[in-house]
Amino acid sequence: MKPKNQRLVLVAAAIVAVLLAVLLAMWGLRDRASYFYTPADIAIGKAADGQAIRLGGMVEAGSIVHQSDGVTIRFRMTDGQATTSVLYRGIVPDLFREGSGAVAEGRMQSGTFVADTILAKHDERYMPPELGNLSAEHKAGKTLEK
Repeated sequence: MKPKNQRLVLVAAAIVAVLLAVLLAMWGLRDRASYFYTPADIAIGKAADGQAIRLGGMVEAGSIVHQSDGVTIRFRMTDGQATTSVLYRGIVPDLFREGSGAVAEGRMQSGTFVADTILAKHDERYMPPELGNLSAEHKAGKTLEK
């Protein structure tokens, strides 16, 4: 076989191998892919029942209701245009509260979003509690002595 033909065969084999790897990765991740929706998207019917999605918005003030089992909560998420009811069973993050941003991962079931995971969002000025005193002292011009 001529060297030119060998290179052509090797390039073709490499392209086939890359395509095969991409297809295998897509097939393996098909159940892990989730689309991001807002409550307005859900209100117009973009999210199908049972489809894995992420719901993002603000936790509506006065909407958090703790159930009697102690670990289940119901609340509403809004984007200013529409509102979606959310049901979550588990421990919520410390930053989760009314009026704050949140992202919920889960599925729509009969008009209610059933969340598997809740992620609380914070603003760009977030400072971890451990560093809160440090930044206050720094702003006041104090130095830390060890």
